[in-house]
Amino acid sequence: MSDSKPQQGQINIELDEATAEGIYSNLAIINHSASEFVLDFVCIMPGTPKAKVKSRIVLTPQHAKRLVKALAENVHRFETTHGEIKDTEQPPIPLNFGPAGQA
Repeated sequence: MSDSKPQQGQINIELDEATAEGIYSNLAIINHSASEFVLDFVCIMPGTPKAKVKSRIVLTPQHAKRLVKALAENVHRFETTHGEIKDTEQPPIPLNFGPAGQA
C-alpha cells in the first residue's frame, strides 16, 4: 500500500533513527506504586563500580499486565522456533537504588 494515511482503526507509528538503534540493558529494576509501574533499564559492566539508568518506562498497572502477557507470548513463540531459553545462574548484584527491585 502506498497510501500514507492509516486506515480506520489503525495507528501510524513513527520510529526515528536514534530510537531504532535501541539501548542495551542487562539489568532491569522494577518498582511500583498504587498507580504506576516504573521499569528502569541499566547497563552494568563488570569491574565498573557505578552504573546509570539508560532508560525509564512508566506504565499504568493495566499496561504493565498487558506487557507481561505480550512478553510471555513472544518468549513462547521464540522458544517454539529456536528452543528453550536457558536461565543461567547469576551472582547477586549489589544494588543501592532504594526499594528492592526485580530483574
